[in-house]
Amino acid sequence: MMLGDLGADVIKLERPATGDDTRGWGPPFDDRGESAYFLSVNRNKKSVAVDLSSAEDRSLIAALLADADVAVDNFKRGTLERYGISPARFLAQRPALVWCTITGFGPESDRPGYDYVVQAERGWMAITGEAGGSPMKVGVALADVVAGKDAAIAILAALAARYRDGRGRHVVTSLAQSATAALVNVAQNVLVTGRDAPRWGNAHPNLVPYELFEAADRAIVVAVGNDGQWRACALALGLDELAADARLATNSGRLEHREELVLALSERLREAPAAHWLGRLAEAGVPAGVVRSVLETLREVEASPLTGVAPSVPGAIRSAPPLLDEHGTEVRRLGWGAFGDPGPA
Repeated sequence: MMLGDLGADVIKLERPATGDDTRGWGPPFDDRGESAYFLSVNRNKKSVAVDLSSAEDRSLIAALLADADVAVDNFKRGTLERYGISPARFLAQRPALVWCTITGFGPESDRPGYDYVVQAERGWMAITGEAGGSPMKVGVALADVVAGKDAAIAILAALAARYRDGRGRHVVTSLAQSATAALVNVAQNVLVTGRDAPRWGNAHPNLVPYELFEAADRAIVVAVGNDGQWRACALALGLDELAADARLATNSGRLEHREELVLALSERLREAPAAHWLGRLAEAGVPAGVVRSVLETLREVEASPLTGVAPSVPGAIRSAPPLLDEHGTEVRRLGWGAFGDPGPA
């Protein structure tokens, strides 16, 4: 979808009758019967239903690959090869083709890739949730999202390299690899100390104060990222004695005295509504924000029940998510010609 947002012509090949699994991941469904889950990630695509066991449909796939800049697949190991549609075959026939394979656990694994399992096995759930509570998944399928973004980056890099040397590439990524890399600073903490990462709830392992607090009417977050912000924060909250406390002047000192500091901020912030504190913190240049619901968030951005949230990259929404096989007849009759020259992906 990101490549489509950026202007690529994208043809989505789906199984007949049922299509992409996410078409059935509801309710909610819209008035066309399409699941909200499917709608969220399928704009700017054409849909063609193909049966890999059909010789005619395999010929159609070969014809599309003859003109495509990029092919993306997410099949388990050996599936495409059984039908004679191996990446190696088409890369040999078309040296300029870029092929991206997205797997669950890497090219040598036969395990299916599901976000929840990856979050569990790649450390995310172990560090998410309250300190004394159970492991918790992230509220969206973020491992899927990160892997998709990694794939888009890898494809764009392969295309850039192709324009330099004329050669395509087979790039492979996985949900597990992307999720592990996304541990970033948490992973580095473990590598440096040799100690496992605990759960911090809404607090931060390396920064204080950097967590959720309850104002008189609703929850806010305060995110102090440096020593200057800490002094400004303490003064904005009227905690002058903490601003002058040498023990808290540096982040390492604030980490050491986390419990005492957080208790003082918690007691002060309960004294007035969120808007009062956010105004004072904003005036002092301290990063802070109110905890909004999804509905509140969507009221402030460009978003549609049909095409989802506006692109996060400089792009455009050109078409709604397709019905299953909506463009099958056109593509079978005209191939890429149904949409004009595909051009650079």
